[in-house]
Amino acid sequence: MTPVPQRVEGLRGHVRRGPLGAGSKSEREAVWLDTVCGRHVLRRKDGPTFGDTSLEAWVGREVACSGFIVDHVLLAERIEAVDGAV
Repeated sequence: MTPVPQRVEGLRGHVRRGPLGAGSKSEREAVWLDTVCGRHVLRRKDGPTFGDTSLEAWVGREVACSGFIVDHVLLAERIEAVDGAV
């Protein structure tokens, strides 16, 4: 069964980076968005699947994202700071 993409607008949370899939053969460092509704691996919709270094600028920041949630991944079309920093 293929997960149905869920459209989100202005989903707020904190961007974090750390290990994903600990103990599995696909264990890796990942960037995710922690929200009140859960954790979503953060990807740019038009970015690479792995190693998107442009996401590093958001780590530690509070952001609002718009895009699509598919399974546990947020495919962000837009990421904006909401923590007052530029």
